[in-house]
Amino acid sequence: MGGNANIDGSALTLQRALDIARNSEGGVDPAITAFLERKLGEVWAKLQAQPNTYVFTKDEFALFNYYRARFGSSEIARSATQRFWDNYNGGSSS
Repeated sequence: MGGNANIDGSALTLQRALDIARNSEGGVDPAITAFLERKLGEVWAKLQAQPNTYVFTKDEFALFNYYRARFGSSEIARSATQRFWDNYNGGSSS
């Protein structure tokens, strides 16, 4: 998932943004929220394009999991989560 942004002069990766958001007390920085929302939109678009076959990368799953409540009882979300776990091997985040 390319298109990394910068925050405080250093590259903002998806994993770093998630770490910052998870550890934020008193609210998440709007730049982090915007970055995560943009990435979530990209992941959701991929999933919508291939709802029965798309398999999340490790980082995409972490992002999707962070926002899991947003998708409620979506069958597409449930199936995508199952496919991730069915294919997960604990390897890199590619």
